[in-house]
Amino acid sequence: MLALFPGQGSQFVGMGKEVFENFKIAQRTFEEAEDSARIKIRKLCFDGSESDLRLTENTQPCLLTVSVALTRVLKETIGFQPSGVAGHSLGEYSALVAAGAFPFSKAVHWVRARGQSMQSAVPAGMGGMAAILNLTDTQVEELCSDATQLAKQEDSTAIVEPANYNAPGQVVIAGTTEALQAVRRVLELDQKHTNPKYPRCKAIDLPVSAPFHCSLMNPAALAMEQLFGEEQKQPIVLDCPYTPNRTAAIENQGAQVLKNLVQQVDHPVLWKQSMENWINQGETRALEIGPGKVLQGLAKRIAKEIGRNFEVLCLHDLASLKEMEKLK
Repeated sequence: MLALFPGQGSQFVGMGKEVFENFKIAQRTFEEAEDSARIKIRKLCFDGSESDLRLTENTQPCLLTVSVALTRVLKETIGFQPSGVAGHSLGEYSALVAAGAFPFSKAVHWVRARGQSMQSAVPAGMGGMAAILNLTDTQVEELCSDATQLAKQEDSTAIVEPANYNAPGQVVIAGTTEALQAVRRVLELDQKHTNPKYPRCKAIDLPVSAPFHCSLMNPAALAMEQLFGEEQKQPIVLDCPYTPNRTAAIENQGAQVLKNLVQQVDHPVLWKQSMENWINQGETRALEIGPGKVLQGLAKRIAKEIGRNFEVLCLHDLASLKEMEKLK
């Protein structure tokens, strides 16, 4: 069964607590994470404030820890071994740990630094993200181009770009505040036309602290490349195939793992394309490992669009773990 791992936005206070309280392997996972990240991951996950957990530099190691703890519990209880792995944005690190690409302790250190680098790449209030609904991928790309041109009339540094190709009719965009405002102006002007270019389009601002997965994140990508350093020259062996967000290709070799992780930071997440590739290869079932059910919802839309059957189960608490045990 394919294993899927969620990214930022799926977190909530209390995540992972049940599993931590009932499995020693989960407890050891949280302890390992705290030793590596040097932050109180248990407090942030179990009873911290939503605002603290939402900070990118905290969210990323916390989500990684919960997903890896759940994966280890599942492996210990039913011997789960994924046929392949994929992770959405930050979730790609969880997927690669599950695929044996690198140790969990190293991944925790990396994502803590990744979150700090992404947060500091663009000053607070200078950028953001929005979900664009009911348009094709091509239409979203044209909308970003139109809005960027409009915004550049007032600010030459303005830019907005596709950031997450999540599912048919759902693409997240990221950019400077001015360019995101220009998106709404373009849509308002467009709706006045007899034959609008972007009919039925909805733009929903997202509660994020920075414009992730666009060219504005280039400083963060450079920071990750520097962080990986000599590691990029070391061979990486995968226990199962994975799909990098950067290419959406199903990879069996680990030669490009770290390069893909660097480029993932300032390039769009090709999630829809990744899922299409797995489904077209013959996968009919997947397990979403981590808080929330975001990827399950996206998978339904993707499978429906291409006319294929694809079921996603979710593992995030004791109740769902018991359901997994029935599959043993």
